[in-house]
Amino acid sequence: MRARISCIVLSLLLVVAFGCKPAEKPAEKPAEVKHEIHWGYQGEGAPANWGSLKQEFALCSSGMSQSPIDIAKTYKTKLDTIGAAYKDTPLRIVNNGHAVQVNCEPGSFVTIDEQKYQLLQFHFHAPSEHTVKGAFYDMEMHLVHKNDKGDLAVVGVFMKKGAANKIIQVLWDNLPQEVDKENVVSGISVNASGLLPKDTRYYHYYGSLTTPPCSEGVNWSVVITPIEVSEAQIEQFRKLMGFDNNRPILPVNKRFVLESQ
Repeated sequence: MRARISCIVLSLLLVVAFGCKPAEKPAEKPAEVKHEIHWGYQGEGAPANWGSLKQEFALCSSGMSQSPIDIAKTYKTKLDTIGAAYKDTPLRIVNNGHAVQVNCEPGSFVTIDEQKYQLLQFHFHAPSEHTVKGAFYDMEMHLVHKNDKGDLAVVGVFMKKGAANKIIQVLWDNLPQEVDKENVVSGISVNASGLLPKDTRYYHYYGSLTTPPCSEGVNWSVVITPIEVSEAQIEQFRKLMGFDNNRPILPVNKRFVLESQ
């Protein structure tokens, strides 16, 4: 006991004499703060990483029926015509940071495979997301629909450089510069039927959303004949976005692509 007390006294004398201090416990490093990575088309949030950003985005990496695809081998068959019954809708346009999107009021429908789907919105990509035998179009429009069961149907329309498009110009003249701020334009209505070509024969397959969460089971109808937009209209869109907003091509895997005769 005396020996233990002597050791303690000696330690205190050393501290007084030489300024020595008992060894301190090293400070713990602050916990590393993980920032949420938002999906996009560049950097850490680029398409190659979508599947690992969130659990609900897993299909973006693991899904076997993903979109877009390269439309190369098709099987020609008799397909029902796309029965578009679109109505005028007040212009509500938004730059959501990923695409330019026009939101539609209820009342516009399309009939595909004898099922009625309501038009929710349509938006634009540049360059095109789907390719035909490896070739891109300048842009692609997606008209997104949903039926009463919650099933999705997307009509894709290719856009190529040519004559100026009057409806596109109306949209572009009202493009919001601020991200995620919807521009509700009073006195202007649009009708999506004016953005469909006269020949609406199409390629048909089942795929996915081309943006997270990449949900599968989407009924795709990609119209074969493109519509025209001017070079200036293409450049105006690309300048606004500042980057290519098309998801890279995904494997067709065991799917079949049908083509209207």
